[in-house]
Amino acid sequence: MKTVILAGGLGTRISEESHLKPKPMIEIGGKPILWHIMKLYSFYGFDDFIICCGYRQDVIKEYFSNYYLHNNDVSFDFRNGKNEMTVHSGKMDPWKVTLIDTGLYTMTGGRIKRIAPFLDEGPFFVTYGDGVSDVNLKKLLDFHKEKGGLVTITCAQPTGRFGNLDIGPDGKVTNFREKKPEDTAWVNAGFMVMEPAVLDLISDDTTVLERYPLEEAARRGMLNAYCHDGFWQCMDTMREKEKLEEYWNSGKAPWKVWKE
Repeated sequence: MKTVILAGGLGTRISEESHLKPKPMIEIGGKPILWHIMKLYSFYGFDDFIICCGYRQDVIKEYFSNYYLHNNDVSFDFRNGKNEMTVHSGKMDPWKVTLIDTGLYTMTGGRIKRIAPFLDEGPFFVTYGDGVSDVNLKKLLDFHKEKGGLVTITCAQPTGRFGNLDIGPDGKVTNFREKKPEDTAWVNAGFMVMEPAVLDLISDDTTVLERYPLEEAARRGMLNAYCHDGFWQCMDTMREKEKLEEYWNSGKAPWKVWKE
């Protein structure tokens, strides 16, 4: 089963780093967030990836072209005019990674339309290249098959940034408490499952997935929500990047369900 990862956006809201690399290549714990997302899918046995590239696609392509080299111990021997490399360990993820240039300014729906020739006949996963979660992908897929819709989206309740104030009619604060996930609305967390028929709802590069395709699927009663009450965090800002770094450095990153 294919896993499509949207990795072509400009990442303007985290421009401190995205002016040098695409947002999915910004590192958490020394590894691109894209790697963290792929490790989650791989943990559940989904190892066939299609990466929708766009902005600074060269960075993503160079990363995977040297992936084997960067993840193993090696020796280089230049003596006597030689140029030999010896790999001392063969540790490698069992991934097939297809990198497709889906355009610099193509919208999310248009990117999926462009990779249609690389899809299989059955359902496929779609997610964004900037969010991590501990969602159980097998349960998500089972839910999608059971409901029988066109699209299933994973929804989550993000932790609020600010505390809640209870204010009386006289303007006095009667209670101050930290905002909890249950105080916020359910949001689209990515980690979607789609049927190939969704492609018929995407016209061209200008189609935003989250507008007409998903709105039309909902109007037809073919859009389902898999409510995930576990961990989910996107990385839109440097503050969120630093928060993910703190999780990782603590050795208790909630999305790290795999073993080294």
